[in-house]
Amino acid sequence: MTTVSTAARNDAHTDDRATAPGADPAAPPAPRSRRRTLKRALIGTALTLGLTAGGGYLWLDATSEVKVTGSAACTAVTATEAGTGGRAGDRDAVCGVLASLAGAWGAADADAYGALFTPDATYTTYVGTHYQGRGDITEAHRALFGGFVKGTELADSILGIRFLGPDAAVVTSRGDTYEGGRPAELSKVQTYTLTRESDGQWRIAAFQNTQRQPAMERASFLLSPGTVPGAEK
Repeated sequence: MTTVSTAARNDAHTDDRATAPGADPAAPPAPRSRRRTLKRALIGTALTLGLTAGGGYLWLDATSEVKVTGSAACTAVTATEAGTGGRAGDRDAVCGVLASLAGAWGAADADAYGALFTPDATYTTYVGTHYQGRGDITEAHRALFGGFVKGTELADSILGIRFLGPDAAVVTSRGDTYEGGRPAELSKVQTYTLTRESDGQWRIAAFQNTQRQPAMERASFLLSPGTVPGAEK
C-alpha cells in the first residue's frame, strides 16, 4: 500500500486550486502566467518607446529647415576679399571651374573631372574617405561613374565666395547628386579651396564634403541654442 506524504498532498491540492474552474480568483497566478504577463508588458513598453522615439525623430527632421540656402547661380554671388583680394573676373573664373566640374560629372568623364584639381589636391567625401592627389581622385571617380553614381547629375547652391589673396579662393556651397529633376533641398555642405596655378588657370586644391543630419542639427539647436549659426537665427 502506497503512502502519500502530507507535503505531496498539499502540493497536489495547490495545483488543483490553480487550475480548477472554480479556483479562488484572489489566489496568486501560476509562475507561467506571471511570466506571460511580464513579457506582454515589456513588449508593450518597447513598442511605446519605439513609436515615441520614431515620432520624435520625424518631428525633428521635419522642423529642421535652413534659412540660408545659397544661390544656384554662382555668378550672382558677391565675392568678398581679404588682403589684396581677387582680380576682376576671378569670381567668374572660379564659378567656371565649378560649372565644368558639374559638366564632367554629368558626362561621367573622370579624366575631365580630375583635370579640374591640382596635382596634389585632397578630396574628402561625406563618408570620410580621403583621396590624395589628382590621380587618386580621377581613378576613384572613374569607378564611381561606372557604379554608385552612374547616371547622376551634380547640383549646387553657392553660400559664399571668399578670395584670400590674388591666387586663392574658398567657395562654400550646398550640394547633392540627383537623377531626373533637381532636388528642392540639397543634403550636403561643401567647401572648395581653389588656387590659381602658374598657367593662370584656377583649379581645386582641396575639397571637403559633409552630409547634413537635419534631425541631429535640430536637436542640437534645441538643446543648445547658442550653437545656432548667426545667419540661421
